[in-house]
Amino acid sequence: MSKDFSGRVALVTGAGNGIGRATAMAFAANGLKVVVSDVDTAGGETTVSLIHDAGGEAAFIRCDVSSEDDVKALMEQTLARFGRIDCAFNNAGIDIEKYKLADGGMAEFDAIMDVNVKGVWLCMKYQIPVMLAQGGGAIVNTGSVASLHGAPKMSIYSASKHAVIGLTKSAAIEYAKKNIRINAVCPAIIDTEMFRRACADDPKVAKIALAVHPVGRVGKAEEIAAAVLYLCSDAAGFTTGIALPVDGGFSAT
Repeated sequence: MSKDFSGRVALVTGAGNGIGRATAMAFAANGLKVVVSDVDTAGGETTVSLIHDAGGEAAFIRCDVSSEDDVKALMEQTLARFGRIDCAFNNAGIDIEKYKLADGGMAEFDAIMDVNVKGVWLCMKYQIPVMLAQGGGAIVNTGSVASLHGAPKMSIYSASKHAVIGLTKSAAIEYAKKNIRINAVCPAIIDTEMFRRACADDPKVAKIALAVHPVGRVGKAEEIAAAVLYLCSDAAGFTTGIALPVDGGFSAT
C-alpha cells in the first residue's frame, strides 16, 4: 500500500489541538510540508513547534473558517509559502450544545452552522480551484458518528455534521473526473482535551464513552490521523465520496 507523499503539501484546519494536531504531525512525519491553521494562535504555534522538533516543516496561518476573507487569505498565503495544496484536512469545528432541540437558541445554531458547515464549504470553495489548476488533490472533511446517526442534546451539531457529508458527497461527484478526491472521516468519541474536560466535569461521561464503543475504549487522535492519511494517499486512488466511520464499532450497533 503506497503512501508516498514526496514533495506534497498539506493544509490542516483546527490543527491547534486534538485530531487536527495529530493529523498535522502525521502528515509531517510522512514527509509533507504542513500548513497548520486554527483560531487558537498559541495552539497552532505549539503544533508547528512540535513538528519542527520532530524534523518536519510547517508554518502557522491563523484562520477563522467562518470568515470568507480569512479562508481566501489562508489559501493565498499557503500558495505564497509552499506553491500548492495537495492534501487538505478541513477539520475545524465546534460543539457547544447542552440542551434538547426546543431549548436551543439562535446564537448557538448560527455559531455551530457557521463553523461546521459554512467553514467546510468555504474551505472547499477556495481549495478546489487550487487543485484544479495543479491537476488534482485530495480533501478530507471531518464529519462525526453524528453525521450518520441521531445525537440527543446535540441536534444542531448532528445536523451540521450531516450537512458536511452532503457537501462531501456532492463535491466528490462534481470533481471526480478532475483528479480531485473528496471524502469524510467520521470519528466517535476521541481522547482529546475536550473529552478530558467533559470527564472532569462529569465522571459519568467516561463510563458512558466506554459503553457506546464495542471495542471498550475511546479512540485516539492518532487513529483518526491514520485514516485521514490513508484517504489522502495514492492507496485510496479509487476512493471518493465516502463517509468513513472510525468509531470502535459504534456504527455497527
